[in-house]
Amino acid sequence: MSHKEDSEGKSSHPTGLYASIPRTCLPIVYHPDYNITFMGLEKLHPFDSGKWGKVIRFLKEEQFLTDGNIVEALEATEEDLLVVHTKSYLNRLKWSVVVATITEIPPLMCLPNFLVQRRVLRPLRTQTGGTIMAGKLAVDRGWAINVGGGFHHCSSDKGGGFCAYADITLAIKFLFERVEGISRATIIDLDAHQGNGHERDFMDDSRVFIMDVYNRNIYPRDGFAKRAIKRKVELDWGTEDSEYLRKVELHFEGTLNEVQPDIIIYNAGTDILDGDPLGGLSISPQGIVKRDEIVFRAARRRGIPILMLTSGGYQKKTARIIADCILNLHQQGLIGAEALEGEGSSLQVTSMLSHSRHAGSTFNAV
Repeated sequence: MSHKEDSEGKSSHPTGLYASIPRTCLPIVYHPDYNITFMGLEKLHPFDSGKWGKVIRFLKEEQFLTDGNIVEALEATEEDLLVVHTKSYLNRLKWSVVVATITEIPPLMCLPNFLVQRRVLRPLRTQTGGTIMAGKLAVDRGWAINVGGGFHHCSSDKGGGFCAYADITLAIKFLFERVEGISRATIIDLDAHQGNGHERDFMDDSRVFIMDVYNRNIYPRDGFAKRAIKRKVELDWGTEDSEYLRKVELHFEGTLNEVQPDIIIYNAGTDILDGDPLGGLSISPQGIVKRDEIVFRAARRRGIPILMLTSGGYQKKTARIIADCILNLHQQGLIGAEALEGEGSSLQVTSMLSHSRHAGSTFNAV
């Protein structure tokens, strides 16, 4: 492998992504560099590449966040990325035409790669670093949210659907290699699209249980990757709140009854929203808020640390919905300093016990 390994096969390359975070910070990770703005070219894809900053602005307006209690994301370095990605794949990203294909913004192929690196890939690397950081925070604090990330179409050697780095795979691999007692993970992917990237990466890895709920009729329709899904829920066009929430709750409870993970990676895409140009489902804003509450409540009830990623969502109003989801989780006592003070110790005890048991558009989408 490109990075050093110790005698137990664990990665030993130095990284700043697991640096100590002050307890005064909430485990919510963000950096202004998440947002992609480049001469208006980002508007050529329906993805709102500035939605992450809007989420933070809404949370500040509601006085839930301040500049002082947000965890500032760090950019993943090449050595960090090589924990999962092949050197040849990272080298291919040095060609603007490759990045243009992955992001589905054709004009990028005409630009010098140093500009593409700075204005497109660096924001995605910073979000990827944020996901890795949030994974460790979730273990330490019981929960964490990266207000970004969720690039579930990227695998170790191939990007696509606006996903250039495999942040979900990276976060899990970092935890497995660097955090004692973390040896099993569950991915619950509730983005409207099948998460074929992490599915390909964990195809033969029994330590990772994947539940994926998605519109069967849209990108990526990756039949090979579906073989990695342990609990597959395929939805039809126009699925509405009642059916959707019933299936999410039923299958997530079934998943947690079947496996006892050390951490849950929750890919919380908002492209399930009614009217989304790529998702093809018909879930209301209230349904999305309820979905996130169902997931966090189940995780909290079992004392399993949970990491939430915001993933896809292709309408301007999704930023407001994401903020409302986070505010509702706080109001329900499922996240926030108060939740940590009241339940953090029980989360740690439960987690320790768990560890001891097993020492249609032409555009595609996040």
